Amino acid sequence: MMSLEFLVASGIGVVTATGIYLILRGRTWPVVLGLSLLGYAVNVFIFAMGRLWQDAAPILSAGGRIADPLPQALVLTAIVIGFATTGFVIELALRSRHETGSDHVDGQEPIATEKMRDSA
Repeated sequence: MMSLEFLVASGIGVVTATGIYLILRGRTWPVVLGLSLLGYAVNVFIFAMGRLWQDAAPILSAGGRIADPLPQALVLTAIVIGFATTGFVIELALRSRHETGSDHVDGQEPIATEKMRDSA
């Protein structure tokens, strides 16, 4: 039988691996998607580390258990910053495409593509 912790850890691992794979691609759009996926994986990891508290007050009270609001605050802040950063990176990628005429991260077409294009 599979536990919920194993399922969450596996999901975070798959999203992280997919993000790393996309970052290592040669074009700008997969790199942007990979960075976004890595951000999502980190957010879920931080949120999962905060644990799920049942019957716990979100605000300090006279007695009893209280939920830790720090992971939720960190994730909310990370979502806002990640959205702004993603917009900025997309703008940089569009500007790079306009300036270089290529959407490769180094601004140059691969040599194999140029040889195939020349032979056609």
